[in-house]
Amino acid sequence: MNYKIVRLNTSAKSEVTSSVLIIYTGGTLGMAYDDSGALVPFNFGQILDKVPSLMQMNIAITVISFPEPIDSSNVNMQHWVDMAYIIYENYDSYDGFVILHGTDTMAYSASMLSYMLQGLSKPVIFTGAQLPISAMRSDARENLMTSLEIATAKANGKPVVPEVCIFFNHMLLRGNRSKKVQSVHFDAFESENYPALAESGIIIDYNYAVIKPFEEGKKLKYHNKLDNNVIVLKLFPGITANVLDSCFDIKGLRGVVLETYGSGNSPSELWFLNALERAVKKGIIILNVSQCNGGRVIQGRYQTSKDLLRIGVLSGGDITTEAAVTKMMFLLGNETSDAEIRRKLIMPLAGEMSLTGIA
Repeated sequence: MNYKIVRLNTSAKSEVTSSVLIIYTGGTLGMAYDDSGALVPFNFGQILDKVPSLMQMNIAITVISFPEPIDSSNVNMQHWVDMAYIIYENYDSYDGFVILHGTDTMAYSASMLSYMLQGLSKPVIFTGAQLPISAMRSDARENLMTSLEIATAKANGKPVVPEVCIFFNHMLLRGNRSKKVQSVHFDAFESENYPALAESGIIIDYNYAVIKPFEEGKKLKYHNKLDNNVIVLKLFPGITANVLDSCFDIKGLRGVVLETYGSGNSPSELWFLNALERAVKKGIIILNVSQCNGGRVIQGRYQTSKDLLRIGVLSGGDITTEAAVTKMMFLLGNETSDAEIRRKLIMPLAGEMSLTGIA
């Protein structure tokens, strides 16, 4: 790809203390209004004019922009491969990484990169904005500045947050635990099943107990094989056998993320259970996740989920749909054994689910 690269000298008066690579994929943060009032991609060579406080940070910043900024609604597997590859190729040259990304699919991208970058021991912070950086009330400046500070934060010479995260509206969340829940307010993301890693105010207050520990000497491994022959099937009252059969008969389908009610409950009618059982016997892997933002699947707690357990449907515990579907794509692309895929789907790979959520 023909990436655009801009190097910024933010440290005009003192010595550079750390370095960050910003990867601009697209999204509202990187947009600005032109003379006609239309939104156009922002020239990052001028970012010091828009965010002059960057000059006080004493960090070396390099910006790599995608050739054409993408709306996050258009993010696909190749974009994930590109993001992960840029980090892998530049891993030894920077203290941390900030990915500017549209909010709509940010939780999917953060989840996927947490799987693809095995052995990560440096910060990868996703952020974005609800308003363009040139807007008077934009949240872009605060999100960018704090993300850069977190990406370079160290304690005893080691990164404070050596994992993939989302920073938005003063909250630092584990990326694969996050979900977009707001489209018009600044607090766009939540992490109902896992505590915030930090909260920014006058200081950045880190919750060290829930941050992934730094592992000395860990070597980064980059996985770029993904398989998107998966679907998300959300249950609703009145769903029909034709709907299920049409989904399970999709040519090449390998995995289904089944969004059930509450703690993993589903219809107990025979036609429904038979449809799922036929799919499992065909080799389709079905992962049960809850439609609720918080809580977890506990298969067997009620009679309506005991049958799913008997059929061979897997429990997703407290995983989000975003983390579940990307995890399934990742494992289908990197594992050759169905038994190994099924085993790893119900255990945490990158902190995306709790061990206690397995059932």
